[in-house]
Amino acid sequence: VPPILLDKQFSEFTPDITPIILAAHTNNYEIIKLLVQKGVSVPRPHEVRCNCVECVSSSDVDSLRHSRSRLNIYKALASPSLIALSSEDPFLTAFQLSWELQELSKVENEFKSEYEELSRQCKQFAKDLLDQTRSSRELEIILNYRDDNSLLEEQSGNDLARLKLAIKYRQKEKTFSPTAGGSSKTSLTSGLVSLFGRNEKLKKSVAGE
Repeated sequence: VPPILLDKQFSEFTPDITPIILAAHTNNYEIIKLLVQKGVSVPRPHEVRCNCVECVSSSDVDSLRHSRSRLNIYKALASPSLIALSSEDPFLTAFQLSWELQELSKVENEFKSEYEELSRQCKQFAKDLLDQTRSSRELEIILNYRDDNSLLEEQSGNDLARLKLAIKYRQKEKTFSPTAGGSSKTSLTSGLVSLFGRNEKLKKSVAGE
């Protein structure tokens, strides 16, 4: 790297804007892919009320800049290309992140609208991801996926594990009981409408067709 690029007086970006964060902010798929393949990642930010020496010091010096630095990281983490390239389960990652961003919007008042928009972006990414499925079978594999089971394990049953988790993050309710029967499916169907709109493949998967 040319020394001039490392000189802060010639930089348009603050020190927290690393190459992968900048690439994620612009959702540059090719650059993100290159960096991820080289083992580069976006670090998870500390909690809002973290009392570690680094966070306390940064907040004392400039609390607004400290909050903006956190926002910059989350803006990168919410990049659809970064999620797709770095997550083993992009669908679940998107919903976990969406919920986390929504919670942050309640405590980071200076950037409330930015966090709300990033939360919506993550939910839209999950919807767009499901829209790419070419058949009900592909959709069923995604919605029934469990970390501890094979994707194609037939005996796992049509319990819509991933979808239930998605609705859990959306509605902040407990995971549905697998023995809830029809009432569970009714809740899932109503949840689908708010999450993804009226998607026929999703309706068939919930109905077990």
